[in-house]
Amino acid sequence: MLGRRKDRNGRVLKTGENQRKNGTYEYRYTDSYGQVHSIYAKTLEDLRKKESAIQRDLADGIDYAAGEIPVADLVDRYMNLKRDVGHNTKRAYGTVINRIKESEFGQMKVRNVKPSDAKRFYIDLHDSGSKRNTISIYHSVLRPAFEMAVDDDMIRKNPFKFKVSDIIPDDAVKRTALTKQQQEDYLRFIQENGQDNYYDDIMILIGTGLRVSELYGLTSKDVDFKKKLIFINHQLCRTAEKPYFVKAPKTCSGVRCIPMSDFVYMALKRVMASRQTPAVEPLVDGYSGFLFLDKSGMPKVAMHLENYMRGMQEKINRMYGKSFPRVTPHVLRHTFCTNMQRAGIDVKSLQYLMGHSNVSVTLDVYSHVDFQAVEEAFGKAVSNL
Repeated sequence: MLGRRKDRNGRVLKTGENQRKNGTYEYRYTDSYGQVHSIYAKTLEDLRKKESAIQRDLADGIDYAAGEIPVADLVDRYMNLKRDVGHNTKRAYGTVINRIKESEFGQMKVRNVKPSDAKRFYIDLHDSGSKRNTISIYHSVLRPAFEMAVDDDMIRKNPFKFKVSDIIPDDAVKRTALTKQQQEDYLRFIQENGQDNYYDDIMILIGTGLRVSELYGLTSKDVDFKKKLIFINHQLCRTAEKPYFVKAPKTCSGVRCIPMSDFVYMALKRVMASRQTPAVEPLVDGYSGFLFLDKSGMPKVAMHLENYMRGMQEKINRMYGKSFPRVTPHVLRHTFCTNMQRAGIDVKSLQYLMGHSNVSVTLDVYSHVDFQAVEEAFGKAVSNL
């Protein structure tokens, strides 16, 4: 036993162990790549617990040192490997990643994150005002990032293998379609109180179910008045970083052909008749001849209509209180879908018109149909038995 190293309390130190001048302990080891690493602890007991974990990981091929990186660094590593991410998705990811980096959770070592830590992070986000849909974006980044850490032998298990819905309640605002009377009242209010020319924009959205970006992406080539058809194969978008750009529809199913009803036909005719030809036609990613232009002669984008409808909602609330439902461009799209369903269109045709990639998305709208509509549908079905 002569020559064995001991700590200040006379305890024999194992190979790789050392007591430092300040009284804390160090353990030096070599990983599977030949790299030397050190870990530290205040007591010898704590140090040896860490040693046991390291030896177990080394025996199982787990890279203990790699698991020492912060969560924020792991997320960066994962995101740097992603490709073909849409512009809006990338922007949403960017906001989430920045918040992870700024949080205490983002500075935790990857190997130390337990499922309870992951759930606590989400609960704290929710308690501070984040909605479940937003937290789901965090989950779409963190879960695959930690799965990558498992695949890379950095950790044994993924602490994010749970559903957000299991711990965060559904707090999304339920979409409610406008009733026939509400549609008439809203359009009349816009016609009588709206100062800018957005009446026809709103009429077309109610009558086609188009997304706003699809509506404002329409050019003269996309409308066939003889056949009364609208062709959708692109959308016009705008962000703070990129004022105007054209991209493909949200999904492959977004490429479609929409028949015009009589009132949509007339609304589009009015848009064409009132359109002021600009001195220079705007050209965006090879597209020109946009039907909907703002006062400066540039194409309208979703922000124009959203701001307009927000202002009109404030007027409605001032005049009638808050009894009238909140109307947004997406409520108009939802209303079209519900109107079509109530009129008896089959679900596959409705899926096509809406540009939904999956029929389940279309069916989800039906959950908002009121009992009166269900009762009427039931009566029709029974009468045909």
